[in-house]
Amino acid sequence: MNGLLVSTGVVALAEIGDKTQLLALVLACRWRKPVPIILGILIATLANHAAAAVVGVAVTDLLTPEVLKWVLGLGFLAMAGWMLVPDTLDDDEGEPKASKYGPFLATLVTFFIVEIGDKTQVATVALAAEFQNLVMVTLGTTIGMLVANVPVVLIGDRAGAKIPLALVRGISAALFAVMGVAALVW
Repeated sequence: MNGLLVSTGVVALAEIGDKTQLLALVLACRWRKPVPIILGILIATLANHAAAAVVGVAVTDLLTPEVLKWVLGLGFLAMAGWMLVPDTLDDDEGEPKASKYGPFLATLVTFFIVEIGDKTQVATVALAAEFQNLVMVTLGTTIGMLVANVPVVLIGDRAGAKIPLALVRGISAALFAVMGVAALVW
């Protein structure tokens, strides 16, 4: 149970301001169909984070406890630093290549791809190594993604009817620029 709760909290916090959160907003504004987008996020995250958790659990079988302690400790410290770096959303990620297949498939494909190597995927590897519980960590990280992204999808669905997509992208870019400057200054 501890693995579930910690994984949920870590990923929900790590996801705030992440590029996948911006992707969720762009997809919601573009499609204005929250249910298929949320289902796409759910399935993409389950698949991506289950694979990451398998790697995390497998790592513990390959390393001695002393080496694992250092790998996990340094990994968590690296994650702490990585969370301080703002993400950006490339234009290619904002416009799903699978758009002709609808919001579900567009979300499924883009979320799965964008999550590869993302800080939440790396955190899933570390959490699975720490807690040695593939199911609870995968469920926790997936719940954390949904906690952070579902409200964004719902807001984007409502805003998409009133706000042009170009404006959403512009505002997102401005927010990231402010966070980037703030990170460099402080």
